[in-house]
Order: sequence, then C-alpha cells, then structure tokens
Amino acid sequence: MLRHLALKDFAVVRSAELEFGPGMTVISGETGAGKSLLVDALGFLSGLRADSGVVRHGAERAELSAEFGLDAAAPALAWLRDNELDNEPDDGRDCQLRRVIRADGGSRAFINGRSVTLAQLTELAGLLVEIHGQHEHQALLSRASQLELLDAYARNESERSAVRNAAQAWNALLHERDALSQQGDVSDRINYLEHQFKELEREDLAAADIESLSASHRRQANASGLIDACNAAFARLAGEEAPSVSRQLQQTRSELARMAEHEPRLREVDSLLENANIQLDEALVVLDKVRDDLDADPAQFMELERKLTRIHDLARKHRVAPEQLGARRDAIATELEGLRGAGERLLSLNLEIGSAAAAWRAAAIKLGKTRQTAAAKLSKATSALIAELGMAGGHFEIAIESNEVERPDPQGSERVEFLVSANAGQPPRALRKVASGGELSRISLAIEVAALGLDAVPTMVFDEVDSGIGGAVSDIVGQKLRALGEKRQVLCVTHLPQVAAQGHAHYRVSKAPVEGMTQSSVELLGAKEREEELARMLGGVEVSKEARAAAKRLLSDVA
Repeated sequence: MLRHLALKDFAVVRSAELEFGPGMTVISGETGAGKSLLVDALGFLSGLRADSGVVRHGAERAELSAEFGLDAAAPALAWLRDNELDNEPDDGRDCQLRRVIRADGGSRAFINGRSVTLAQLTELAGLLVEIHGQHEHQALLSRASQLELLDAYARNESERSAVRNAAQAWNALLHERDALSQQGDVSDRINYLEHQFKELEREDLAAADIESLSASHRRQANASGLIDACNAAFARLAGEEAPSVSRQLQQTRSELARMAEHEPRLREVDSLLENANIQLDEALVVLDKVRDDLDADPAQFMELERKLTRIHDLARKHRVAPEQLGARRDAIATELEGLRGAGERLLSLNLEIGSAAAAWRAAAIKLGKTRQTAAAKLSKATSALIAELGMAGGHFEIAIESNEVERPDPQGSERVEFLVSANAGQPPRALRKVASGGELSRISLAIEVAALGLDAVPTMVFDEVDSGIGGAVSDIVGQKLRALGEKRQVLCVTHLPQVAAQGHAHYRVSKAPVEGMTQSSVELLGAKEREEELARMLGGVEVSKEARAAAKRLLSDVA
C-alpha cells in the first residue's frame, strides 16, 4: 500500500507531500491545476522514461519518492529479498522508491536508498502499483497478467501446482535424455576409461598405503647411514667401547648421595638422574630393535623405487597428487558405470517421458477446465459492469486458445486474451488495442470490480476513468471504485463530484502565481473543505447555495 508520496521541483510543483491510507482516495482540482501530475509522478517512479521537461523551471533537478507498506504485497517483498534490496532492520515490511531527474535530462533510480537500474525499478513497481488509463503502464494489458488474474478468479492454485510439478518432472527427464543423446557413440570413451581404470587398479592407491611406501623407500635409500648411526649410538650409550652412560650415571648418583645430608636439594637431582637412567635403558631397547630391523637390501630398494615411480607417473598422467589417485580411480569407475548403462537408460527414459507427458496433459486439461468455467463467469460479470459504466452494448469476453507445445509449459496448455467491444455491433478486439484512455480505464475498472481485486498488485490508480460520462453513470463509477477500495487501495483523479464524494479521503490540487511563477499545491481536505470542493465541482467558479446543498447531499448519501 502506498503510504507517502513526495514531490520536489516537479513540473509546476515546488514541494508537496501526501499521506495515503487504505480505501479510496480521490484527487480533484480545476482544469490545468496539475492534478494528473500525481499520477505522472507515480508513473516515473514506476520506471517511465522522463526528460528534462518534467523539472521545474529554474531548478537543477526534480526529486520524487514514494513509500510503500508491504504487508499485503508478498510478491514485492520476495522480489526485494531475492535482489538483496530489502530493509532488514525493519524486517523488510516497507520500501521506498526514489527517482531523481536532472535538468540536463539524466536520471537515477533508487530502491531503499540503493542505486538500481531503471529496469529494476520498473520490475518492482509493477508488483506495487497499477496505473489504469495509460497504455504504457497497465498490467492488465499484459497477457501474462490477464492469465494471472483469471487464475486468481478461478482459485485454481492446486491445479496450477499440479501442472507446474508435472512440467518440472517432464522437463527433467527431457534434459537427461538430451544430455545422453548428445554423448553420441561412447564406445571409444569406454575403451579409453577402461584402460585407465586397469592401470590404476593394479596399484595400491589408498593414501595410507602410498605414505607407507614412501616411508619404506626413504628408509631403504638411507639404510647404510641409519645402520652406522644406530651402531655408533649404541656403542656409546651401552659402553661397548668405554664406560657406559648408565654406569656413569650410577656412579654420579652414589657420589651425590653421600653429600645429600648436607644439601637436601641434591635428593631432587638424584631423582632426576634415576629417571634419566630409566629413559636411557628404554632408549637402548628401542635402538637395538631398530638396528636389528634395518637391512640394506638393494633388491628391495629397487622394487620400492619401481613402485614409487609408477605411482608418480600415474599422478602426472592424471594431473592429481599421488594421494588423490584413489579418488580418481573411483570417479572413472562411476563414469564407466554410467556410460555402460546409457543405452539401457535411454530406453527407460523414453518410457518415463511418455508417462510424464501424459501426466502433464491430464493435469493441464484439469486446469483448463477451471479456466473455462472462470472465464465464462468473469466475462458475464464484466460485461454487465461495462454496460453499467456507460458503455451500453459493450461486451467483454475472455478468449482461451489451445497452446500445443512439444515441451511442457508450467503455465498449462492455454493462452488467454482479454477481448472487448465498447459499443454494440462492433467485433471484440484485444484489450491492449483499445484506443480511448477513458474507455480503457472504465473497462479495467469493470474487470477489477468483477474480479474483486484478486490480482496481486495492492495499489491501483485510475486516471481519466470518468472521461465522457456524467449523470447516473457517474454515481455508478464512484460506487464501483469505492467497492474496489474495500479490497485494494484505490487512487482516483476525477473531475466528477459524484465520484469524488465516494472517496474515503480527498486531496485538492490548486495553482497560484508565487513570485511571478505558477505553482501547484496539494491539500488534504477536511469535512468542511471537502463539501466546499464538491460544491465547486458541481457549480463552477461561483458556488451557489444550491450547489453547497447538493454537495452536502452527496456526502450524506455515501455516509
């Protein structure tokens, strides 16, 4: 819902701020006062292209901003989150659109204070506001929006969901078949992979086995040096060539023990030396075992060298580290399994695709029936409203055409087109080809009222909706707009008092010279001012007592 609209240096408006609430808000004013500028401002905030002509004379730039509440605009909220443009501190429950148009013709667009493209602004605004009366910016002229409105009227979400799911299943199978078919003759690939797999399978490629092989190779490569080092260490520690370290430690302990009674801290030294002796004995046991295990075997070394060379050659061939060869072998095995089963999978895929296509068509037929039923009801209700809105003999119908497809369409098997004949005897034409802005606005109003505002756009703006009508039709137009305002927020620019009297809120646009320059201003009317404005709309420049009385009656009839 539109909450706030601000204009600065826009056309003849120096500065204006408007607050909006739910229901129907009307905007009136004398001819030329600039009441349609508010609609124009929303149009530019919705992505319409602008030039320097919209900048107030003498100003450097025009600034427009609109604040929307998103409590009833779930698609817009989802769009903001998908594009990372939501207001996180406010839980994303509102958003601001802003447009700056410079006097040199350039412009910038912003969403929640962040710079965006005009395309992004247009996309989001299309989910927030719908402007009726201008071909360039009306969602109902889009066939996609027409289908969406018809489905909303039919309340067929479960049928649509079944079609979408069936289409997704069918598409997934088609993509899998396409991928397999594009592989062509895979026999050469299978032979190549089988050769690679056999090479890898001959080796122990577990990472632990490769590390053990490398360690054994290092030991054999340094076997002679290791044996000499172990023998020399054992000789020194065990006392083969001189008094052993263990014996020396024991003598040292005995000498210190005699003096410990004079220096108690020597007992701590004795304890440390005792532990050192124990560690030394254990070291000798391990050293003796290592020495016995070491064997400089040239034949074993050569075998280890050959194995390690093969491992490294395979790693270079497959462009992986040696420890990753096992994973590479498993990947080749998986691909081979898939390729060998490709032929069988293609046969089974064709059967599955046939079943999926049948399931989609069955779901699409069921969805189509809901659309046919809804189209008949909506066409009848809209045609009756068109006649009420001053287009006697007018007719509205919804054409549903079968859309034969080779691949599944998540939207179903129909194409929808809204057709209208504004006058008796005229053949119905596509709504998007209706020429008159006033007729288009009233037809759109009739569709919206008949559908009870079921489309997802929360704010609807009607401009020129009362063009060329008067009398009893004016009352009906006003009543229909007010009824629509019970479902959606409605803004209506009008020159008819019968329509203006139906509003829940009323703004008046007026113009006056300020410092030699014409400027427009906008004022929210209270009860007394509103009565006076309706009297002016009824009686012209000179407001009579009769006009004031008639204005009071209009307001009392609505109340």
